[in-house]
Amino acid sequence: MIEKVLPDIYRIEIPLPRSPLKALNAYLVKGQGHNLLIDTGQNREECKQAMLAGLKELEVDLTRTDFFITHLHVDHVGLVADLITDTSCVYFNQKEAQIVNADKADLEKRWQGRNVFYESNGFPRAELEEALNKHPFHLYGLRQHIDFVVLSEGDVLQAGDYSFSCLETPGHSLGHMCLYEPEHKILVSGDHILFDITPNITYWPEMEDSLSKYLTSLDKVYDFEVDITLPGHRKSGKSHRQRIRELQAHHQARANEVLSALEKGRKTAFQIAPHITWNLNCRSWDDFPAPQKWFAVGETIAHLQYLEKKGAIKSACEDNQILYSLA
Repeated sequence: MIEKVLPDIYRIEIPLPRSPLKALNAYLVKGQGHNLLIDTGQNREECKQAMLAGLKELEVDLTRTDFFITHLHVDHVGLVADLITDTSCVYFNQKEAQIVNADKADLEKRWQGRNVFYESNGFPRAELEEALNKHPFHLYGLRQHIDFVVLSEGDVLQAGDYSFSCLETPGHSLGHMCLYEPEHKILVSGDHILFDITPNITYWPEMEDSLSKYLTSLDKVYDFEVDITLPGHRKSGKSHRQRIRELQAHHQARANEVLSALEKGRKTAFQIAPHITWNLNCRSWDDFPAPQKWFAVGETIAHLQYLEKKGAIKSACEDNQILYSLA
């Protein structure tokens, strides 16, 4: 599906089959020189066919198209290798470019480290192996090295009549980056601000207290003058400030659920996760697919680290298990 959202800016809906996200919003900014395509979809045939059909309908010449990737999740970066040409630039952030382009041995070491950490947080090994075997990164991720053009805070991308400034907004991922167009008051928010679902804020081994980073990044864009926000998934919205307040309240409510779960004694993150309200069509925690348990436990850990940094809870390691309790 294609939607014209502003003059020379189009939303191309890219399906994400069997994902709770349902679809990705890719945005094409048409220009007289080069076009700019923001985010791409997963490295799978369903995404590729939808993207190519959309680009064909919009009469896009990929030899005159550059790419901006908001962050490293495979629903945003996975398809870019199938779309770029010898004349394309792929713009990305430094922190995540190093991860995406890491060699196989380094990536394997990184995943093994996360496995050990999740097991120490109570995740059963059999379910953990199932979750990782079905993880989108392993199924639909980027399969080749990309020569990224690295962008930083304040860098400007010109596309047609639009000048987009880069905003570093870590939290949802290590180096998540938004684009802001001050003249037309456009915020391309990626997964930093979503309107009818909430961005997953998870544990990152390279980022201490990801939830605090995310909340700080929300504050960073709050005072921007924005007439329209273009999110990475689902519907767009105009009141970014109202949505920021809702997201802040959501994470406070989730933190309170963590505290309530600990009122009856010490627990691992895996034991706390069932006490949190998740927006999944499952009757109980036991019915959660293993990959969704992985995402839920990661978000639980992020809230536990946030609360521990604030002094509300404490952790202790016993028999290779991390146990959390009220301070």
